[in-house]
Amino acid sequence: MTDTFVAGGATSALNAPLRIAVIGVGARAAIARFAVESGDGLIVAGVDPDDRARARVQSELAPEAATFATHDELLASGVPVDAAFVTSPDHTHAEITIDLLEAGVAVYLEKPLATSPADADAVLEAAARFGTPLYVGHNMRYLGVVQLMRDIIDRGEIGEVKAIWCRHFVGNGGDYYFKDWHADRSQSTGLLLQKGAHDIDVIHWLANGTTTDVVAMGDLSVYGAIQDRRSNADRRMPDWFSLDAWPPLAQKELNPVIDVEDISMMLMRLDNGVLASYQQCHFTPDYWRNYTVIGTEGRLENFGDTGGGVVRVWNSRTTYAPEGDLVYSIAGDAEGHSDGDALAVGDFVRFVRSRTSTQTSPVAARNAVAAAAAATESLRDGATPRKVAPPSPNIVDYFTPNQRKPSGPDLGPATHKEN
Repeated sequence: MTDTFVAGGATSALNAPLRIAVIGVGARAAIARFAVESGDGLIVAGVDPDDRARARVQSELAPEAATFATHDELLASGVPVDAAFVTSPDHTHAEITIDLLEAGVAVYLEKPLATSPADADAVLEAAARFGTPLYVGHNMRYLGVVQLMRDIIDRGEIGEVKAIWCRHFVGNGGDYYFKDWHADRSQSTGLLLQKGAHDIDVIHWLANGTTTDVVAMGDLSVYGAIQDRRSNADRRMPDWFSLDAWPPLAQKELNPVIDVEDISMMLMRLDNGVLASYQQCHFTPDYWRNYTVIGTEGRLENFGDTGGGVVRVWNSRTTYAPEGDLVYSIAGDAEGHSDGDALAVGDFVRFVRSRTSTQTSPVAARNAVAAAAAATESLRDGATPRKVAPPSPNIVDYFTPNQRKPSGPDLGPATHKEN
């Protein structure tokens, strides 16, 4: 190992903070602060076409940062940048990321990787062609609940995985996804991709497989009936979010264009024979994910997906036994997923500095997009079955050495049920 690394077209000290640009100063831009708070990064630039967003760079992220309307202006400015956090709207990911990779700027790309398999493939091909570090921020792989489930599976407590079910109760969906660009399929493709790609990636990771066949159904069941609409380009999600917006039909000021589904369901067959399902509803009263993983010797299920929840394991034959045979406590942030973001950003920094392996995988991120896109085509075409196109073998070979199998944190002993 040397005491320097090359990024952004310049050689920097290995222990110096990364010079970071934030591209897209919306709700997710704040993740770049984890690099700053750890001492690993310094935000030197912010990019957003909206002048109000550019003002937020200096008021919320870094007072001394330079601001630009486009990433092209940033790259032409001469401001030295080692790494960029791309947190712009999804349909802009591919163009921005490819240009940054060509310029030698390492990229933390917010999930999903892209809004189409073609764009996802183009990003991966650019990373391989230019040799620039690409990291896709699938932070769910770092969450305590997911790492715990993976650890239980790896220890063989439920045998060989045969089926995975995920129910996603998106209780905040009206505020998170139907008041801005997410509701417009021209910018998001659909919420099976924009939202579901994260859970599909987790399903693939827990199953050690990749989806080859999908079929899906879905509908715009609730939010399409709401006529109270406005452009919210002058605001961010925290400005309008309220738990008091209930029931769902009481929502106001939705995006002018709403043509994505607010409820959807997909079935998957993986390349290793595992069968999986994913269900997503954006008008439930509660907001959390419920996973069930069934193996040849038992099953697991999570109750809560943040710190304070539990994962229960059933591995003896019984009738109705809601307490399970083993109970594991979920570690992590009890209020959200900031712990996963912090761990993901730390992994990214190490990857940029030392080319260490990462817990996420650009190829896996691409495969999640491909599965979600195929499912979206299926549900919009009468639930017709779809094959999921695989990535190029050359791309798989390029990225595979960078992915590690996580050991996971010490999650503590299980609590056995009382007899």
